[in-house]
Amino acid sequence: MLDSAGRRDVTIELVDVRVVPMKDVDDDFARAEGRGYSDAAEWKSAHEEFFQSQGVNAYLGRTPAIDGDTLVVAQRFRVVETDSSDQ
Repeated sequence: MLDSAGRRDVTIELVDVRVVPMKDVDDDFARAEGRGYSDAAEWKSAHEEFFQSQGVNAYLGRTPAIDGDTLVVAQRFRVVETDSSDQ
């Protein structure tokens, strides 16, 4: 993975990748995302807000319809190595 300056920052290994409806995202997955979500309801609300934001609307040229059946890519990973040489 790259940092915001485009430098290598960390190497990850994907351990699980699933495509699931938003309604199937559970509390464990929401908390594991690492952004401080307390549960799946908070995760869903934040993602709905993001995907219906002005920036996404401008990029897509439309406002996407988001609901419980909207498919998302749910990934779990582990950190293999960090690159501190650029730090």
